[in-house]
Amino acid sequence: MDTSFQKTCKVTGSFVPSYSHPGDAGADIKASERSKVPARGKCLVPTGLRIALPNGYVGLIWPRSGLAVKHSIDCGAGVIDAQYRGEIKVLLFNHSDEDFPIEPGDRIAQLLIQKVESIHFLPVENLDNSERNEGGFGSTGKK
Repeated sequence: MDTSFQKTCKVTGSFVPSYSHPGDAGADIKASERSKVPARGKCLVPTGLRIALPNGYVGLIWPRSGLAVKHSIDCGAGVIDAQYRGEIKVLLFNHSDEDFPIEPGDRIAQLLIQKVESIHFLPVENLDNSERNEGGFGSTGKK
């Protein structure tokens, strides 16, 4: 694989994020401790992972599709700013009726790294009209 155009990200921890296949968008994140996500509950799972993202990038925590489909495990609160250096912990939700056990080294989520732009927010009295305007949830119909 040609790595000449890849960015680097310094990491510490027992389980370094890794891509399962060349070209994958998300790198697997693993648990560093035994945990349990209670049925219909949530759990903040330690990873032992700390990263130093390049400026202008963000880390986004997303669910693993297999855990979502097979075990109803979802993720929340997943934004890692470039200046954050603390441990990454993954908030997991269990939408099933059975507790979900986690062992050290289990893949629990995936990390997507994306380029971001900073915006200057300008307070104004009114916003310009658009074709959509205030059309919100369901405004485009079902079909």
